[in-house]
Amino acid sequence: MNKVILIGAVASLLAACVSVPPRSEQVEQARVEIATLSQDPLAQQAAGRDLEAARTSLQQAEVAQQRGSSPVVIDHLGYLALRHAQAGELRVAEARARQAVARGQEDRNNILLAEREREAQNAQLQAQSAQAQAQSAQAAAQNAQAQAEIAKNQALAAQSKLADTQQQLADLQAKKTDRGMVLTLGDVLFDTGAATLKPGADLVLGRLATFLNSNPQMKVIIEGHTDSRGSDEYNEALSERRAQAVATALTERGVSADSFRTMGRGKAYPVASNDTPEGRQQNRRVEIVFSDASGQFAQGGT
Repeated sequence: MNKVILIGAVASLLAACVSVPPRSEQVEQARVEIATLSQDPLAQQAAGRDLEAARTSLQQAEVAQQRGSSPVVIDHLGYLALRHAQAGELRVAEARARQAVARGQEDRNNILLAEREREAQNAQLQAQSAQAQAQSAQAAAQNAQAQAEIAKNQALAAQSKLADTQQQLADLQAKKTDRGMVLTLGDVLFDTGAATLKPGADLVLGRLATFLNSNPQMKVIIEGHTDSRGSDEYNEALSERRAQAVATALTERGVSADSFRTMGRGKAYPVASNDTPEGRQQNRRVEIVFSDASGQFAQGGT
């Protein structure tokens, strides 16, 4: 009985030894490589055939192990599976390298495109700046032209004003002298020895007041003169009173007092001989000395 039990145990042990597949380093390594390759996202796309061949060879090796085939056969199948897996890994690496090159090329193209866009933007900005400068220059030229036209018009207006002023002075019968334009009011405007204006003076004084009111920038000096009869003191006082009488008449007609000043010249500046009645009559006078358009008198005006 004991012998039967022993024989059964030995048989069971031998059966167990026969059921354990022989271990193969090639198969184990192939299994690891195939698992690694299977997890790679690019495996199916880049190395699908290699992965499938590796799995087939691995399956054949595992079947051979189960059947207890020769280790040489098992190792050969494992080697084939390993080589297919390694080939797949190489294809995946190549695909990944191509992707990297493609990305690098794409990045380079993007950089070049961005650079071209920047150059285009810079060119556009330069063109806009040049256009703005051209427009500014055109505006400046137009402004200069407008200013020149204004200056021309002002010059023409000034010339017209000057001509009009000269005509008005001519109408007043003013004459050009080294002291400027001078209007002479004769003795017929005053009674002899008096400084009271006669009614006949209204016309000429009215025209003179109108002229001065129309040309407020101009100034006048009102000078009184007498003949040689009488003392110097008497004639100087009389000439001053006559000049002041004309100034008062102008003020009454709206002329500003800032537009004139009076001077009594007495008998010091005769324009004719005092030996005849006619000459003395010419010397008894009031002279209106006009400034220029800016209010300045000639050198000899005073």
